[in-house]
Amino acid sequence: MLKNRARTAIAAAITAAAIFAVSGAAQAQQAPMAGDMKPAMAAPMMADRAKLLTSPGVFGNFSTYKLRSDYYKLSAAERKGAAAEVMAVVEKHKANIIADAYLTRGFEAQSDYFLRVHSMDMAATQAFLVDFRATRFGMYSDVTENLVGITKALNYISKDKSPDLNSGLSSASYTGDAPRYAIMIPVKKDAAWWNRSDEERLKEMEVHTQPTLQYLVNVKRKLYHSTGLDDTDFITYFETNDLGAFNNLLISLAKVPENKHHVRWGSPTVLGTIQTFETVVKTLSMGN
Repeated sequence: MLKNRARTAIAAAITAAAIFAVSGAAQAQQAPMAGDMKPAMAAPMMADRAKLLTSPGVFGNFSTYKLRSDYYKLSAAERKGAAAEVMAVVEKHKANIIADAYLTRGFEAQSDYFLRVHSMDMAATQAFLVDFRATRFGMYSDVTENLVGITKALNYISKDKSPDLNSGLSSASYTGDAPRYAIMIPVKKDAAWWNRSDEERLKEMEVHTQPTLQYLVNVKRKLYHSTGLDDTDFITYFETNDLGAFNNLLISLAKVPENKHHVRWGSPTVLGTIQTFETVVKTLSMGN
C-alpha cells in the first residue's frame, strides 16, 4: 500500500515538473532577451528647411490672424501656458512642415500676425493648422486671409528662353543686412493675360524682370503659383531690411505694361517683422 502511494507521489512530481518546464519554455519564448529589446523611439527629425525653401513642388500656405481682445481676459499664467501649447504643436509637426511667424501688429489693421507654412504635402500643413487652431492662442485668433500656392521652376526667365536675363538673376545675390521685414502680396491676372501666346507673355515678363535686377542686392523674393488652388494666381513673398528700396522696386513694377493685366495686386498687402515663432506668440501674449 505504501509502495503504491510512493509511486503515485513520484509520478505526480514528475508530471508537475514537466508542466513547469513546458510553461517556462513558453514564457521564455514570449519574453524577449535583453539584446532583442527594441530601443525607445527616437525624437522625430526636423524637416529639411533648406530643401523646402528652395525646391520646386513645395506647398506654401499663408494665413493672417487677428487676435481677439477676449484673449487678454485670460490670466497671465493662462496666456503663458497658451504660448507653450503653440510651441508644443510646432514641435509635434516639425518632421513634416516648417512654420514661420511674423508680427504684423502696428503695421496692419486686419491682422496681428501671419504664418507661412511649407510642406511637401498639403495634408501635413492642414494637420498642423488644425492642431494650431485647437490651442488657446489659436482659438482666440480669427483668420482674416488664407492663401495656398506651390513653388515651380522658372516659367519664363529660364536658361533656354531668356539666357541673358537668367544670367542676371543668377549672378545677383542679396548682400544687405539680414532682412527684418517680410511682405506678402497676392496677384491675380485677367483672362486676356492667360489668352496671350507663350511668346507674348515671355516678352512681357522680360520687360517686367529688367528693372528689378538692381534690387536683388537688397530685396529677396519668392514666387508661389496659386491658380486653381486659391482665388488668386500668384503669391509674391519678399524679405528686406530696406523698405525704401522695396518701395522703389514696387514702383518700377507698377510702370511695366504687364501691370495692366492685374485684377488684384495686394488686397491685402501684408507687412510684418521677421521673428521666431516663439517670440511672436510670446509678444502677443504679454498684454493688450
